[in-house]
Amino acid sequence: MKHYKLFIDGKWVDALSGKTFESLNPATGEVNAVVAEAGREDVDLAVKAARKAFESGPWADMAPGDRGRLLYKVAQALWDKADMLAEVETRDNGLPINETKFIAMPAMIDVLEFYAGLANKVQGSTLASPNNRFNYTLKEPVGVVGAIVPWNFPLMLTMWKLAPALATGNTIVIKPAEQTPVSILEMVKIFQKVGIPDGVINVVPGFGRTAGDALSSHQDVDKITFTGSTNTGRLIMQAASKNLKPISLELGGKSPNIVFDDANIENAVNGSMFGIFFAQGQVCASGTRLFVQEGIYDKFMDSFVKKAQSIRIGNPLDQTTQMGPQVSLQQLEKIQQYVSLGIEEGANLVIGGERNKDAGNGYFFTPTVFEDVTNEMTIAREEIFGPVLSVIRFKDEEDALRKANDTLYGLASGLWTNDLKRAHRMTRGLKAGTVYVNTFSMLDSAAPFGGRKQSGFGRELGIQAMDMYTETKNVWIDLSEEGLNWYGV
Repeated sequence: MKHYKLFIDGKWVDALSGKTFESLNPATGEVNAVVAEAGREDVDLAVKAARKAFESGPWADMAPGDRGRLLYKVAQALWDKADMLAEVETRDNGLPINETKFIAMPAMIDVLEFYAGLANKVQGSTLASPNNRFNYTLKEPVGVVGAIVPWNFPLMLTMWKLAPALATGNTIVIKPAEQTPVSILEMVKIFQKVGIPDGVINVVPGFGRTAGDALSSHQDVDKITFTGSTNTGRLIMQAASKNLKPISLELGGKSPNIVFDDANIENAVNGSMFGIFFAQGQVCASGTRLFVQEGIYDKFMDSFVKKAQSIRIGNPLDQTTQMGPQVSLQQLEKIQQYVSLGIEEGANLVIGGERNKDAGNGYFFTPTVFEDVTNEMTIAREEIFGPVLSVIRFKDEEDALRKANDTLYGLASGLWTNDLKRAHRMTRGLKAGTVYVNTFSMLDSAAPFGGRKQSGFGRELGIQAMDMYTETKNVWIDLSEEGLNWYGV
């Protein structure tokens, strides 16, 4: 068991209150680490350090190309430590080691490499003006960024914010989820060792009601970026509104996944399983509402259920494990409550629906499938964030589109068909930030990701994310000899 401190202004320090909290290993329920608990005063110190580094530190004067080269150097150091970071994250949040090692870590480092390459490509533009004027724009960093990150993919989703923020010249204060602070603190050690200047990155582990609120409402934080639940997003938006600071929110989802009767059934079954059971269903873009066309419903479900029952649940550090534990006992109990609601409201529980005690003392839950679900049921309306699938029949394109869009969320969606024209029609009709066609849950550093409706706003990843961390300044220069003399004085 390790002890971790706060990281402020390049130093590892105790919380001013002296408080600590325990980070548990969800596979065992045992203490994984003891971590300093940041309070409001600690957050204030971190913001002041970030402000100093932004305004007068070496980061502020560093050429964009040099900044990019330094970030790329960090990326190479992260590759060297990828296996270690994968194991640390698996112990912290329960993701199977194959998912942290071969999906989360490469994706995280690729993001840093992507934005390192964009650091010297932040460009303004020259505007068309009369000959007696010169009019152009500058793209400048916003300043101090407050980043509040979730527990499902701590390193990867931290990097989604950290990499573009640093590439554009900002400094940052990171508030990890209280369930999973350890891998982020280990990652910051690598940034420090490579030579990121003091104060550029600060990490304040703690709880949302104290550290999170202090960061969101701090008057000297220039921007807040948050990934997490829609309810928490509302609270952060309220806190940030006190100072009218810009925010970007990547929130919850209840993503539809639509299988048409002309689809390749085997591919659709396999892809839909990944869409719901990857990371124990703890993915904001999970395909939690599975719509299957009537003509292939029985054949599809027979295959899906058999394969879902074969998923290997167990120790996430075992390379043969395909599903690990939920992140916490609280999350496990939340999932159990939703299962009970599904049964009460008339859905048919086909498989799962209970804690898996055979896998150990951790927070393991069995892959769960409901049939006879209607779009009005709670399990089809609210985000469960677990391996619980609601299956709904549909008749035709119109029926599928109507049911798919009947949700408060708009993060992702998927469809399976061999009809090219249908794929394009559905893609245009689905109200979501991402549409997957004959696949699901894909990510790429170059592809913008974000939601509509109550799934949030703003786009992470891609060139588009650079806009979230820069301000546009318009500059006018008068080139005329006589100058401006409107009043003829």
